[in-house]
Amino acid sequence: MTGLQYRIATQGWEFEAIHRLNYATFVTEIPQHPPNREQRLVDRFHAENTYAVCVDGERLVGMVAARTQRPFSLDGKLAELDAWLPEGCHPVELRLLAVEPARRRTAVFTRLAATIARHALAQGCDLALISGTTRQLALYRHLGFVPFGPRVGSEAALFQPMRLPLERFLRHGQALLQVRSGSEQQLANYLPGPVALAPEVRRALAELPVSHRSEALRADLHATAGLLCALSGARHVQVLMGSGTLANDAIAGQLARLPGAGVVACNGEFGERLVDAARRAGLRFEVVASPWGQALDLPALRRQLDAQPRPAWLWCVHCETSTGVLNPLAALKQECAARGIALALDAVSSLGAQAIDLRGVHLASGVSGKALRACSGLAFVFHERPLAAAPNDLPRSLDLAHCAAHEGIPSTLSSNLLRALQTALLRTDWTAHQQRLAAAGARLRQLCRAAGLELLVPDGLAAPAVLTVVAPADVSSHAVGLRLEAAGTLVSHASTYLVQRNWLQLCLMGEWSDAELPALPGRVLAAYADVRRASLQHSAGRQAPAGRQVDEARGA
Repeated sequence: MTGLQYRIATQGWEFEAIHRLNYATFVTEIPQHPPNREQRLVDRFHAENTYAVCVDGERLVGMVAARTQRPFSLDGKLAELDAWLPEGCHPVELRLLAVEPARRRTAVFTRLAATIARHALAQGCDLALISGTTRQLALYRHLGFVPFGPRVGSEAALFQPMRLPLERFLRHGQALLQVRSGSEQQLANYLPGPVALAPEVRRALAELPVSHRSEALRADLHATAGLLCALSGARHVQVLMGSGTLANDAIAGQLARLPGAGVVACNGEFGERLVDAARRAGLRFEVVASPWGQALDLPALRRQLDAQPRPAWLWCVHCETSTGVLNPLAALKQECAARGIALALDAVSSLGAQAIDLRGVHLASGVSGKALRACSGLAFVFHERPLAAAPNDLPRSLDLAHCAAHEGIPSTLSSNLLRALQTALLRTDWTAHQQRLAAAGARLRQLCRAAGLELLVPDGLAAPAVLTVVAPADVSSHAVGLRLEAAGTLVSHASTYLVQRNWLQLCLMGEWSDAELPALPGRVLAAYADVRRASLQHSAGRQAPAGRQVDEARGA
């Protein structure tokens, strides 16, 4: 299976092979159309179809077609089709699903559908419609498709109308692909999260859950907290159910209890989110902003820290995930210690990715996913000193002292997420892992530059686990990410701040292979070429190859 490629069809031989497979499937196997001597079937909507294909060299293994122009084929089979659809949806009809018999019990169907679904999402569609052959209803249901309306067609070729939101299909399809074993190709995951998980972490996640009031869970939490403090150098940590946003909101609640105003320093999306969190919490503060992709402006920051009255706290991001800049923790600690200012830190993307010393840091946030290589869903707040309860000032979910007073479990805590995190922490030699990650990050940056890719952040400012690529002006980074994903490589591209700036990111947060890194820049360049080719076809009006009009005239 490793030699198979999934892509949007653009070449002449691919279209001819599509007509042959169309005939073999929908004339010979499913008698939906009458036979002909040429043994080729050109779909009546061929000129309007976009085809996702699976090819092995120059042999077509499977295909599926997408069409957004109404009326759909299903419009002619089911009266008042729109009455069966969600109001305001933007549907795409998927048709002509065909896979050669020898490949039907593999992941080919799932990857084909995912390829065409990503293309349709990029075109603004949100709902997939199919006429599923009744011979394969179990397969369609397995992938999440839901039947609607009566069955259509003839007794010899009976079909069930079905629908599925495209985003839901992509999530479900990705999960199906990741759990397959044997020779099936796994998705190469270069996301900042969710990250690829080690088998033992997945097994821990799948254990039977235990009560959050059990002694076993209390023991696991105590042990996990000790591991987190040992890794970070912090004295205390509270584990919460939630995301990094929740952890930062809890930090904002603690900063509100300090006397005086503060400073928020930012040089990217997540620094700006700290500004937003501080504003929402009603904090009094000044902002020291630096351009995205550049270092924090330390001289400007020093001037603000020396302003009178002197600020009580400074809040900033350690690893600015939106750009890949690693802000200087040692310098920030030194500046704050010299002035008696409390330092609060967003360490969500740096914890685990490189050595980090939170001694002298008043408060810091972290999460179970990302570079800790466990499943997302747990948030941490590290703190240097015990904290006073604030029952009249803070919601229960943000009151860290309330959490500590209940031995870290004031309410429900997932035993599965905790055991998965504990397993990830125990299985890793963090010193060796961080050395390997630093070497791999430097190597990947060299490989990207050698391939001609433009990197946003210079080496001296770069975090080891986050590499931001600036796409050329004539290429959509979002479209590149979708192409890479369709080919089995997950990169970060869909966040609004990346789309707006035409960036994509390669992250070494989870499980990855050293042997795969040299091929990664070439995959990005190949996706550039695919997107450029598709853009040229679109600008040319997506005119069909010369042979298509002849095919249509033959009455296929």
